[in-house]
Amino acid sequence: MIKLDSVFLKAIILGLLVSNIAFAQKINQLDENGKRTGVWKKKYKNGNIRYKGQFENGKEVGVFKFYSIRSKSQPTIVKDFSGADGLANVKFYTRHGKLKSEGKMLGKKREGKWLYYFLDGHVMSEENFTDNEYNGVVKNYYPNGRLTEETYYQHGLKHGTSKIYTESGTLLEALIYDNGKLNGEAKYFDVKGALKEKGMYKDGKRVGKWEFYIDGQLAKKKKEKLSEFKN
Repeated sequence: MIKLDSVFLKAIILGLLVSNIAFAQKINQLDENGKRTGVWKKKYKNGNIRYKGQFENGKEVGVFKFYSIRSKSQPTIVKDFSGADGLANVKFYTRHGKLKSEGKMLGKKREGKWLYYFLDGHVMSEENFTDNEYNGVVKNYYPNGRLTEETYYQHGLKHGTSKIYTESGTLLEALIYDNGKLNGEAKYFDVKGALKEKGMYKDGKRVGKWEFYIDGQLAKKKKEKLSEFKN
């Protein structure tokens, strides 16, 4: 009876060893075309996991988790490749698991809306991308949730209106950009919201008549030469 138990135990141990070896052989494999397939895991020199995920025909599928060299359990980046459009839903975390930012990526390029967060979870900024360039509105926020800045971009350059606010929500600047340069009417306000000055820009330079105000009252008018002021 003892001999039978001993033989049975050895058979179980041998089976487990064979199973573990077979499982290990399925990690980090290439298919017949030399493309990554199945489960892949990479480690840092200190033994901690660098990333883990799964490939099909050399492409990422499902969820990939990336870790910092000091993190063993909390991923700092999570990429979900479940979508059919080739875009990955990406989330960045601190080492302690706080969400830092999230959005979509195509390869290494950001696409669409990205959100960035303060440590308390409130939105710090909202950015819109096309091919990893700003395209559309960019909004920055104070910790109290009020807007700091709202600026429009096109092909990575400021293009359209740009507004700057105080922490209490008072408008400080109202500007217009054209392909990265100030063009059109500009207004500047004091912290109480009273108009300080207004005038026109052309190709990033002040032109024409500018009006200056004290406590909201017109102080003087001054005609500037095209070359006198540069923003």
